[in-house]
Amino acid sequence: MSYGLIATLIVVAIVVGAITTKKCEAFLIAGSMVGAVVLWKQDFLSKWVSTLEGVMSDEAYVILICGLFGSLVALLTASKGSFGFTKIVSKLCNSERKTLFTTFILGILIFVDDYLNVLSIGTAMKGTYDKKKVPREALAYLLDSTGAPVCVLIPFSSWAAYFGAIFLQQDCVKKLAGGSLMKTYMMAIPYCVYPLVALLIVFLFCMGWFPKLGGMKKAYERVAATGKTYSDISRKYNIGSEYGEDEGRSVWYFIIPLAILVGVAVATGDLVVAAVIAIIVSMVLYIAGRIMTFSEFWDTFVKGFSDMLPIIILLISALTFQKIASEMKMTEFFVDICKPFMAGSVFPMITFIIVGLLAFMIANAWGVCTLVAPVLIPLGASVGANIVLVMAAILSGCAFGNHACFYCDTTVLASNGAGIDNLEHAGSQLPYVLIGAGVSIIGFLILGFVM
Repeated sequence: MSYGLIATLIVVAIVVGAITTKKCEAFLIAGSMVGAVVLWKQDFLSKWVSTLEGVMSDEAYVILICGLFGSLVALLTASKGSFGFTKIVSKLCNSERKTLFTTFILGILIFVDDYLNVLSIGTAMKGTYDKKKVPREALAYLLDSTGAPVCVLIPFSSWAAYFGAIFLQQDCVKKLAGGSLMKTYMMAIPYCVYPLVALLIVFLFCMGWFPKLGGMKKAYERVAATGKTYSDISRKYNIGSEYGEDEGRSVWYFIIPLAILVGVAVATGDLVVAAVIAIIVSMVLYIAGRIMTFSEFWDTFVKGFSDMLPIIILLISALTFQKIASEMKMTEFFVDICKPFMAGSVFPMITFIIVGLLAFMIANAWGVCTLVAPVLIPLGASVGANIVLVMAAILSGCAFGNHACFYCDTTVLASNGAGIDNLEHAGSQLPYVLIGAGVSIIGFLILGFVM
């Protein structure tokens, strides 16, 4: 039995409740429990707990990434090597435009994984934004906008490996490029409208050629009036990490662990391994350099891990709801509604809208792709749609949902990396996200008729 409509209503309640109370985790947990009651009646509690345990087991990799990144960020901060990095970057970033543009370039260069992108660049750039009096909301927006969009457009990122494998499970896709994952994925890249538009808007924003809108405009007005690069609400995310006049120790205490992190991530494709090795290297550097004792190192490691607990709770609650929404067949509900309107020429546009809405509501782009690709790709082929465009629309929709959803993992981590409140970040970037979505809808409509 399908409970897709009920699942949709639960999502609406979660969004309204989270915006009203700023307690997203509580409403996600409550929403998942209401879904469990609908699905399993009197057995809802045991089934809900079982689902929660399954999520924690299945997502142990993501939980470890979050915790270990928190530890590494805390160690990098405690070493004060980041102050030295900030000093070097500050010499290059002697204006707001250069500060923003440097963040944009770093976001493109660190393409391996969106988690790696938003957390490492946020750590590196926060001090510079504070010194140049650029609002942290702008940093969070740039981190989020160069996270998933860049990973989508690079054929050897974690996104490409996962999404390419999902696409290749469909027979009509295997025929496109002889079953080659890389070639198949690369065929879709030029037509991934949303990631391309999102990056274009970011570039224009960095150059000062795009207007400040909504919450972003208010953030710039706050800095102009008070000099505060983050609001009082976000102060709690920056306790003990303010950048004073002390320029700290050698920049190498910051650069070496970060370079190890990126290098190992590229070589192995495993962020947990990369983070562990970077932490071990940090331990050797800091203890040998007499920056801290082993006890101080361990206390900092534990504190950094524990600082990520709110993020981990948010991720687990979001993924638990995603599992239950899947059981309620919310995806199938949307597909059934849209089927009567699915002609080949408009199918890519409709695919982008469906996938974007689902990725926004479920807060799990990869999970949405897993659910919709087996449905939408064969359906697109049956109505005569261009399969490459359908794949690009799925990728674009997932990137949009990942970017727009205020409780999505990358959005949460981007706000964490920038040191601001999650809802403040989501609200300040929303106008730019919606403009990108509007342009993408028009783009896919045109491409559907042309190709």
